[in-house]
Amino acid sequence: MDKDHCFDIVAHRGVATYAPENTLPAFERAIELGADCVELDVRLSSDQVPMVYHYYYLDHNTSGSGAIFNYTYEQLRGLRVFSHDNSTAVEGHISSLSEVLGAIGGRVQMEIEIKGPEPESAQAIGAVLKKHRKLWKDIEITSYYPAFLLAMQRICPGLTADLLYHLSSSWMKSDVVQYEAIQLSQLAQVRAVHLHPSQLSRSIIDEAHKHGIEVHAYDVNDLESLQLSADLGIPRICTDNLEQALAFRAQYGRQ
Repeated sequence: MDKDHCFDIVAHRGVATYAPENTLPAFERAIELGADCVELDVRLSSDQVPMVYHYYYLDHNTSGSGAIFNYTYEQLRGLRVFSHDNSTAVEGHISSLSEVLGAIGGRVQMEIEIKGPEPESAQAIGAVLKKHRKLWKDIEITSYYPAFLLAMQRICPGLTADLLYHLSSSWMKSDVVQYEAIQLSQLAQVRAVHLHPSQLSRSIIDEAHKHGIEVHAYDVNDLESLQLSADLGIPRICTDNLEQALAFRAQYGRQ
């Protein structure tokens, strides 16, 4: 993190108000605006090609229907992807992880989430990343599943891995959130755990640091969450509102 920044900013799935999420135009727009990093999701096609797409069902925002795991790479490449956030946005298409790395690698950092749940996911994604070893310094792998993170660290030694911690269930108090987040992070042997703003506190950050674990934040989508993250010294936040986060950081840096 730059010493003049209160935190690094990750554009969640690119800029979905400009182009469909998880598409190259959305990532290009994030780079243009000044994001430090873009977040992208990876699922496997039916022929085991890592594809950049968030949802199980293609009906959500494409010209296709049904589950992504029933489509081959070539079939997925032929689909159009639409934007729910902007009806006038340019259309996009589903790219493979290899295509995205080739297009934006070296120009912006990347946070690559393994969606799974296929046991072959880590091996397939690792095979692609091994062809782009020079980009590893700018890549972090994330997942909610410790098994994928452990597997990726075996397949690609030296690649940064971070744990995504789920939203708290209604019965969970802060002591359980803190305990579970840290225990799962240790299980996954990660650099950092990513928490929702509702889970952030000085206590959980201090305890994580005692165990050598950084705390990052996701869904930092309003001014209150941005201020909380800055005040707590969170080094990296992920947001759906890139321009708001950039403006906040610029203003915070002048304080």
